[in-house]
Amino acid sequence: MASPKPLSRFWEWGKNIVCVGRNYADHVKEMRSAVLSEPVLFLKPSTAYAPEGSPVLMPAYCRNLHHEVELGVLLGKRGQAIPEAAAMDYVAGYALCLDMTARDVQEECKKKGLPWTLAKSFTASCPVSAFVPKEKIPDPHALRLWLKVNGELRQEGKTSSMIFTIPYIISYISKIMTLEEGDLILTGTPKGVGPVKENDEIEAGIDGVVSMKFKVERSEN
Repeated sequence: MASPKPLSRFWEWGKNIVCVGRNYADHVKEMRSAVLSEPVLFLKPSTAYAPEGSPVLMPAYCRNLHHEVELGVLLGKRGQAIPEAAAMDYVAGYALCLDMTARDVQEECKKKGLPWTLAKSFTASCPVSAFVPKEKIPDPHALRLWLKVNGELRQEGKTSSMIFTIPYIISYISKIMTLEEGDLILTGTPKGVGPVKENDEIEAGIDGVVSMKFKVERSEN
């Protein structure tokens, strides 16, 4: 019997989007940040999802919207305090994701020591590709991610460059919060993040696996 919650449409029912910051050393360097001994975590609401075919929305309060291309890991079952050695058993598949970031707002938040919610968690801040079943990616640490804006290559990186591995990340997060079926973990972005403006076209992909396109629009709210 088919599941009432198909993973192929995870963005319609998945609850939690947990994001990892500073997980590629070259991106940490370009942001003039420090490499930390534990992952930096932040959350996006489920209304951040933007499946292909819908636009990327620039919030009305943002003047400097940045793209960050990331590998997303989809959980296939509920887990708490998951051992690192068993973590991949909880993975149902993957998606290519964008962590759209209001960089001007984030910089203000950092200066004031405030959370990044306004910069990271706005509506349509998490564009996603089609679901990729786990079987199609034998090794998630051997992928090349890329992103183009209006046909110009902006970001490319290899998941082998992650500071914290996927099993470590899953185990770490699950010790803080219970993970549920359909939850999405964004695993960080490689270097090359940069601005997009209204009417730009973003194209991104995982070599040999999946690609996606989005148009940038300004939110009316």
